[in-house]
Amino acid sequence: MVPLIEGEPYISTVPVEPGLTNQVVETGGSRIIGFNTENVETNEGLVRFDIVFYVRMKDGLSQIIINVEAQKDEPDKYNILNRAIFYVSRLISSQKERDFENTNYNDIRRVYSIWVCMNMEENSLCHIHLVKEDLVGRHDWKGNLGLVNIVMIGLAKELPEQDEMYELHRLLGALFSQVLTQEERLELLDKEYNIPIEDSIRKDVSVMCNLSQGIKEAGIAEGMEKGMEKGMKKVIMNMHNNGFTLEQIVVATGMTEKEIKAVIAG
Repeated sequence: MVPLIEGEPYISTVPVEPGLTNQVVETGGSRIIGFNTENVETNEGLVRFDIVFYVRMKDGLSQIIINVEAQKDEPDKYNILNRAIFYVSRLISSQKERDFENTNYNDIRRVYSIWVCMNMEENSLCHIHLVKEDLVGRHDWKGNLGLVNIVMIGLAKELPEQDEMYELHRLLGALFSQVLTQEERLELLDKEYNIPIEDSIRKDVSVMCNLSQGIKEAGIAEGMEKGMEKGMKKVIMNMHNNGFTLEQIVVATGMTEKEIKAVIAG
């Protein structure tokens, strides 16, 4: 797979927002078109793809665009599949004037948006893509149903057993594990996946160890924050039920009247 990757992967530099995903630069009469790499300072607050890169297919002719997103868990503020559909749609539409021009829609590259969600209840793997359903007649509409692909990978909290079904999950689970040491990860890569333990691999695994620790700490912090929020709501309800006025609750909690009314309302 690695030898087929074209150029350098874009890591947290490509904006998701419409109109900003690709760039056009005029230089000496020539036109350079590529993924937008505007820096964070000039586009502060933009949502960015985690990783985006091109892969040359084995036939040497076609390319696909792969986007990889990592989540420490499944979000509860929105449905993650909706976000994945938005991302894959942006990767399709942003190809105009970069990968194809005018109405040459047959030159659209296939897109894969791969999402890795950690701390799930069970290991899972799902491929979401377009399908054709004939309702009246059976006309063969020409086109490529394989252009849009979403792959959802759920990683359980515990490392799965060594089984062919869980090869991918065991590998990713080891890399993102919050309990395995660096040496334990390297031993698993060597013995189970025959990956040579070179200095570059050691460095990458060390980075993954730091990332895992960051994910763990973020989870603890989030848990504390939710606990504090729950406790504050309980205090507000106790004060309200014991006859404290709205103004008194504002002074005691430091929250706004609007926030307090929302808690009381339920």
